[in-house]
Formats: sequence, structure tokens, C-alpha cells
Amino acid sequence: MWLALAQGSSELIWWPYLIAKYGLAFLFLLVPACLLQFPVNYHIGAYTVLTGESIFQGFRRLSPWFAGFLYVFMAVSFFWFGAFASAGGTSLAALTGFPAGWSDRGRMLFWAYSSIAVFFIALLLSRVVYRVIELFMWCVATATLAGLFLACLHPDVLEALPAFCRGIVVPDLPPPRPWDPGDADTLLTAIAFAGLGGFWALFYSYWLREKGAGMAAYAGRVTGPVTGREEVISVEGWTFPDTGEDVARMARWKRHILVDSGIGIAGNIATTLMTCLLAYALLHPRGILPEGHEIAVVQARFFEASWGPAGRVAFLVIAACFLSDAWMATLDAVSRIHADFLIGVSDRARRIGYRKVYYGAALAMTAITSVTVLWDTPGALIKLSAVIGFGGTVVYTFALLLLSSRTLPAIVPPRAAPGRAACFGLLVAWIAYLAMAIAYGWTLFHG
Repeated sequence: MWLALAQGSSELIWWPYLIAKYGLAFLFLLVPACLLQFPVNYHIGAYTVLTGESIFQGFRRLSPWFAGFLYVFMAVSFFWFGAFASAGGTSLAALTGFPAGWSDRGRMLFWAYSSIAVFFIALLLSRVVYRVIELFMWCVATATLAGLFLACLHPDVLEALPAFCRGIVVPDLPPPRPWDPGDADTLLTAIAFAGLGGFWALFYSYWLREKGAGMAAYAGRVTGPVTGREEVISVEGWTFPDTGEDVARMARWKRHILVDSGIGIAGNIATTLMTCLLAYALLHPRGILPEGHEIAVVQARFFEASWGPAGRVAFLVIAACFLSDAWMATLDAVSRIHADFLIGVSDRARRIGYRKVYYGAALAMTAITSVTVLWDTPGALIKLSAVIGFGGTVVYTFALLLLSSRTLPAIVPPRAAPGRAACFGLLVAWIAYLAMAIAYGWTLFHG
């Protein structure tokens, strides 16, 4: 889930855009940006597997007021995630040319609304929501990785490989064209979404709960209307004996998080490096940029160079699938967060029940994103969401540090809580995010 959803923006759109426009000037930032996600993912996952609680329940332990502020911040940032459906719509519009006679924007919106309708209905009718999304995204992620790897075997791409490998470590300066201050939010978005950044990273907690990882095995999952089963929302009040056996079990859970998030990070780095290599070899020499209503269209040249028209068709189909399923996976996770938070703070929501609140949130977010998708081009909306989400990252990363160093040792055996090395890694990530936020603010005000 993590890997497939992460493929939806930075990997396909923003890093290829930067490489196509500025060559290898910024490539050296890619791997560090991805690795910054590792401690964040680990601490989010560790909290959930050790307590069975969602990460927002953890934030409420820190401070109900802080959790409420972060919840509102998160909710606003996801008003524009319909841009993923419209970005997928650009692929389907280019693939089909349907409806004939419509403008590029009109065709994009037609396919965006069509995919929203299809995926929303699939979400409503699925008996176990997570399993349906997981299976679909497994297929898309696997097909994308395999297709990109085969496309990278093209002779033109292999010829560019040595210079590209140097650029991973050493920036190729000066860039072939002057820096455009208008690309500051693009660079921030690329770094923030290198991995599953912004508020998207918090989804990891809810996916782990759904899979029953660690103490999350005692929490329920959202089920469809077929079963009608209500969910266990929290394991509040559970106690954890400080025995060697229990600490060893929790250590295994934390190792699982290391491996699980490590696979997501490694796969994400591989995917992004391949799209950047293809952009450097095929788009950069021609000055072709993925933007506007072709935000996910010009990259079809990646596959077309190897397999001709059939490759172009294959890429557009895959791009449409994983951009549209990014909308579905985001809708599911955001609805889980809404339901989880509202059930925790509202007696009325508890009386309504988790399942009904979840589907009500899904319906409301579908309506909101169906309106906001009209506001601008897909790329502009994704960047807007990313900038808001990046601000949230700076805030919640510090809160994660407090959770792991102060809150967790009070509710689980202290030996089981993340250690000093893990907390130091998270501190480094927070300082890096804070520095980038300050640099971005400076760029906005000083050009």
C-alpha cells in the first residue's frame, strides 16, 4: 500500500519534471529525501504495533487540543486530493481522445469524474475495504516496477546511466537553465513526497491496524455492509507486563516495522531513480516537461521508446490506474482518520458507530474533492496539498518524538519503546524538515 500510493506524485511527476528541466542539478537530494521518511515511518508504525492505537489516539494522549489542531490541519490538506483522479484523467484523455470534440480540460474532467465514480462504488461495495485496495495496488505497483525496469534497458537510457549515477552523489552544477523561483514549491513537493510524505505518512498507522500487526490484532477493521460488524476502536486500558517474553515479542514487532517500512523506502527509491533516469535520457534532451494537462502524459515516451505505440498505451493505462487508485487509497485512509478521531471525541459519533461514520466521511470527502478538482490544473492542486502537508510534517514529526520518548515508555515496558538511536534519527529528520520549511519561506519572501 505504502509503495503503490507513493508512486502517485513525486515518482511519476515532480522528480521527472525537475530532471527534465534542470538535468542532474537536484538529483543528489533524492535519496536523502527518501531516507528521511524512514525514521518517521518507523515511529508511526512502532506506536501502533506496541499499543494497538492509531497515531491520532497517540496525539490525543499528548494533548487533546494539539490533536484537534492537527486533525483540522490534516483535514484541510486533503481537500484537494481529487487532483490524483484528474491527473489520472489526463492519461485516459490522451489514451482515448474521448469525448471527441471536447477541450483537453473537458476530457480530463470527464475521466476524472468517471474514475472517482468507479472507485467510490468499489469502496462502498467491498466487503473488507483494505484487502480490495491492497490487492489492486499490489498489481499496479508490480506492473509499474517491472515496466520501468524494462524501459530502462533501452540503449539511449543505458548510455545516460554513468552520468546519471554520478549525479546521484554529486550535483551537476550549474544547471542547464537558470533557476525559476516559481519552481520552489515544485522542489518542496518533490522532497516532501519523496516517499509517502506529508500527512500521507500517517496512513501507515491505519494500514497496520487493518493488518492486525502487533497489538493492533486486538482492534477491528472497517467492514462493508455485508457483514455489518461493528469495530473495536481502541485498546485503551490494556496493560503490558514488563517480562522478558513480552519485551522480546515487542522487539520482533519493531523488527517487522523496520523490514516493512524498509521495503517501502527501498522500492520507492528504485522507482523514483528509474523515472528520473528515463526523464534524463528521454525528456531532458528534448526539453519536454510533464506539466499542465499533460502532467502524466509525456512520460509515456518512457515506454514508447522501447515498445513503440503499444508501450505508450501501456504506460498511459498504468499511470491512470495508479493515479486514480491513489485517490481511492487516500479516500479510504482519510475516512479512517476522520472516523477514528470523531469516535474518540464525540459521544454522538460513538452512538452512530464507526462503520457509518467512516462511510459518511468517505461520501463527504468524495463530494468535496469533486468540487475542488475544478479549481486548477492537477499539478497545481497536488502542490497546494503538498505545501500544506509539509507544514503538518514539521509539526507532527516533533510530536512523534515526544510520543516515542515520553508517552510510550509510560504505557509499554520501557525496554520495548524505541531507543535513543531511533529517537535521534527522528530528531535529525525533524531538524531537516524544519530547515527546509524555513528555506521555503525565505524563498517565498525573497525570491
